[in-house]
Amino acid sequence: MENLEQNPKTNRKEKTQEIVVLRWGHRPKRDARLTSHVALTARALGASGFLLSDIEDKKLKETVEKVTENWGGKFFFEMGKKWKSAVRDWKAKGGIVVHLTVYGENVQTSPVLDKIRQSGKDLLVLVGSQKVPGDFFSDEVSDFNVAVGNQPHSECAALAVFLDRFFGGKELAKGFKEAKIKVVPQERGKKTIVEC
Repeated sequence: MENLEQNPKTNRKEKTQEIVVLRWGHRPKRDARLTSHVALTARALGASGFLLSDIEDKKLKETVEKVTENWGGKFFFEMGKKWKSAVRDWKAKGGIVVHLTVYGENVQTSPVLDKIRQSGKDLLVLVGSQKVPGDFFSDEVSDFNVAVGNQPHSECAALAVFLDRFFGGKELAKGFKEAKIKVVPQERGKKTIVEC
């Protein structure tokens, strides 16, 4: 869980908080597309890995790993581990658990993000698919229950807003090393560079 980043002010490497996303409740026939979007959002917006708990979906894993291979960066995908074991192991390593839920503390109207950042600990972010077990809300599981808004919305949107708020937009300019495909930003049209 060691993640170091160069601080431009001090020119020293400092530990940054690592974020891993745990997806719970994935139903392969119903949720495959949305779960892949949750994983790809996690990857693109600064998370370092993805845990698909309680189930295996090899096609989904292949999709995410292929994107990582082509578009670069380091991003791991694990599956099949029970969510309770994943949470227990994460906490045993000193990390905290953030549960994204519409019922949580609102990121705009509460100091919850400041508290999470100030902990200095790595984050396991729980993202549900279907109705989550009531245990998710307990302090035995979640150190923070966080809402990006207190209205119904997509879990993919919740993750994107949370990551963007947590990183303060810096993740949008992140470079991905060893990318075979790179987008060349421009005002109009589509341009990519493909390196073999």
